[in-house]
Amino acid sequence: MLVLLPPSEGKAPAGGPGAPLKLESLSLPELRAAREAVLGELVELCRGDEEKARDVLGLSVGLRAEVAKNGRLYDAPARPAGEIYTGVLYDALDLGTLDAAAAQRAARELLIFSGLWGAVRVGDRIPSYRCSMGVKLPGLGALASHWRAAMADVLPDAAGDGLVLDLRSAAYAAAWKPKGEVAARTATVRVLHAPTRKVVSHFNKATKGRIVRSLVTAGAEPGGPAELVDALRDLGYRVEVAAPAKGGTAWRVDVLVDEVH
Repeated sequence: MLVLLPPSEGKAPAGGPGAPLKLESLSLPELRAAREAVLGELVELCRGDEEKARDVLGLSVGLRAEVAKNGRLYDAPARPAGEIYTGVLYDALDLGTLDAAAAQRAARELLIFSGLWGAVRVGDRIPSYRCSMGVKLPGLGALASHWRAAMADVLPDAAGDGLVLDLRSAAYAAAWKPKGEVAARTATVRVLHAPTRKVVSHFNKATKGRIVRSLVTAGAEPGGPAELVDALRDLGYRVEVAAPAKGGTAWRVDVLVDEVH
């Protein structure tokens, strides 16, 4: 199973002394050249005109410290990505409290998409940064397009031959869309308010975090979308499923919740 996750806009500070980023140590080493291109332009941008950098990154004046932080990425201390990413989904996933077996499964099965790194495993050591997938850098252009080209040959191999559970938001899903036989064993998840069948917002992220935690804690290894539905129901989730009408198309799995906060 490969689980595709979005990052969080907010990042925990790397904090304190620590070894800086080593690009050669990151998972999916085939993405190194694409990572170097984004990192180099981002650092140069943020070491220059602050106002221009804020405009490119979509940051307010109150977030000017994020620009300065990006300018120090080569030397900033790095920590495991699972500790850097914060927010509702990652609070619910709560990687730090997993037992040893579940933590190993998370390290193997979770892939976090990123505007800066393309995609990383939870154990990959990265510095805290600010660069969403929706950014258009002056030189490279739209990051989603940049990563789409870089990932076209890399992600199908990373997907292996099992289930691909896609929990990404639309901006990050634009960086790689499973195709062909990979798409046929991909499941995308929506979280719906049970009485109204409307998509929920905040609770969407929390529910997705809990789903991932439930799967890795239980040691579930669904081989495809149908097996995923069975596994989620066994774990106590209310699930509705729409099998694709044609081949080479992802399944849509709806998880129903009563709370909508």
